[in-house]
Amino acid sequence: MIFNSIDYLLFFPVVVCLYFIIPKRLKNLWLLIVSYYFYMQWNMKYALLLAGSTLITYVGGLFIESLRTKGKEVPAKACLGITFGLNLFILFFFKYINFAIDNVNRLAAAIHVETEFEHFDILLPVGISFYIFQALSYSMDVYRGEVKATRNLLKYALFVSFFPQLVAGPIERSKNLLGQFDKEHKFSVENVRRGLLMMAWGLFVKMVIADNIAPTVDQVFGNYDGFSGIEIILAVMLFAVQIYGDFAGYSLIAIGSAKILDFQLMDNFKSPYCAASVSEFWKRWHISLTSWFRDYLYIPLGGNRKGIIRKHINTFIIFFVSGLWHGAAWNYIAWGALNGIFMIIEQLTANFRKKVRDRFLVDTNRFSYKFATRLTTFVLVDFTWLFFRANSIGDAFRMIMKCIYFPAPERLGGLVFLSMGMTTQVTVVVILSMILLAIVDIMQYKGIDVVSFVFSQGAWFRYVIYAGLLLGILLFGVYGNLYEQTQFIYFQF
Repeated sequence: MIFNSIDYLLFFPVVVCLYFIIPKRLKNLWLLIVSYYFYMQWNMKYALLLAGSTLITYVGGLFIESLRTKGKEVPAKACLGITFGLNLFILFFFKYINFAIDNVNRLAAAIHVETEFEHFDILLPVGISFYIFQALSYSMDVYRGEVKATRNLLKYALFVSFFPQLVAGPIERSKNLLGQFDKEHKFSVENVRRGLLMMAWGLFVKMVIADNIAPTVDQVFGNYDGFSGIEIILAVMLFAVQIYGDFAGYSLIAIGSAKILDFQLMDNFKSPYCAASVSEFWKRWHISLTSWFRDYLYIPLGGNRKGIIRKHINTFIIFFVSGLWHGAAWNYIAWGALNGIFMIIEQLTANFRKKVRDRFLVDTNRFSYKFATRLTTFVLVDFTWLFFRANSIGDAFRMIMKCIYFPAPERLGGLVFLSMGMTTQVTVVVILSMILLAIVDIMQYKGIDVVSFVFSQGAWFRYVIYAGLLLGILLFGVYGNLYEQTQFIYFQF
């Protein structure tokens, strides 16, 4: 069951209605039941993995807190290590074991060792990277004394499995979400209005923007030999929009769903393509994961406290690991490593760039300067997306070589989108929708709460927005046969 399905359209209202009708003492149990039901729609057996990770970190949290209370720091740290080790082993086995086997086999062939290990016949459980990281953050927070280990297994199980953000985030923290299950949640018309608007906007950017772009991107990346350099460049730019619309759309629907239930989830995107630097981009893109790596990897590695060289090494490590987190393939690792390299170069050249600006009296408040920095940032980030989307790291380099030799001149005109397989109608819809997305992002970047802005306008304006989003989704949203839903990109991670 996914957010853009008819199943969810029927499932969610039932969950909400019963949640606000039943007694308070049963609310968490109800949410836990429906969360596991939601997850088991993909594969019932993999609910055991979710339960196993939950039980490991729940018991681990109790032991860690008990040992630290008694002043037994070394055993507490060992317990934390065991908790992390067991969860990461689960993640490694289901997500990386076949990738590791492939690389061992390649290495063996390279050194002429006659051995070949067989693949395991396993499927990647949906959302495993997300819920394991969420559970591990709880273990670390307990070890640091930032939260108390909960004795209530039901409440903790709900924290790990809360259905709006279970399979693709945001990756919540125990400090924010766990305590919300102790509060009394009441039905609020305002929460419903805000939540529904966020969900509608999330569905719009997913179904109208991302899903209309997807076939063109798939066609170019799947058969790049048949396209010119300019078409490949345009496809990479379109993918930057596609993955943003797809993932930000999911996060908006998750946050909106939780809002209707009177829960507050953290923002996961804040106008990332308005960023003026790569470092700012990563403060605005997939915020829950970026902050997770900062708090639970970068800082424990020493952060910026152990000298400039160690700082850059730590920066590279977290981006390298981030690439590996996204997928068991070298192109994802290259994507993460490139972002780490761009971050380090940005840090190393900060003083030099400031001196250049001062020397030439560059006015950083001018539109031309702001536009140039944002364009440069987008180009750098977009370049890394090529590696992320390519079917292999070899394909990524071959596509780059085609771009170096640039396009055939006759394909530089307005028909370029048609040559990539996008119809005139889809082209118009995508361009107009992207303009709307850009307006919303610019407003958000300037600190405007877009939802509050809409509700502060007259009734006619609000209803135009509601009707426009609904008609856009119904008329121009992408559906499969019999209104079959399209998948979200981040479900594969």
